[in-house]
Amino acid sequence: MSKSFNCISMSMILPKILLTFIFIFSISQHSDAQFIDYCIADEQVSDDVLQNAMRWACTNGADCTAIQQYQTCFYPNTTKDHASYAFNSYYQNLKHNGASCYFTAAAILTELDPSHDSCKFGYLP
Repeated sequence: MSKSFNCISMSMILPKILLTFIFIFSISQHSDAQFIDYCIADEQVSDDVLQNAMRWACTNGADCTAIQQYQTCFYPNTTKDHASYAFNSYYQNLKHNGASCYFTAAAILTELDPSHDSCKFGYLP
């Protein structure tokens, strides 16, 4: 009886162990210990602070063409949305050279893609 009990319990446990290994393997295949990171404006920061930080980003490495009038990321025409685009552009362009997503505490990192409609936020692994 003990022998048959061990066989039954092993036959029930083995598929669970196998599924666990498959799950872990599939996660490790899609990750190199990094996560997708976008740099966006912190919603708790005032428009004045965001405006100054965005101006700095646009003159120090961000490509702010898309947030100009009549361009793909002009709308919604808010300081927060424009700053998010500028911060992310700067961060993506320069993160491999040591740039951070700080902007005097005006920005935060997120894994959620902030792209919307025709406005696509860049991401460089």
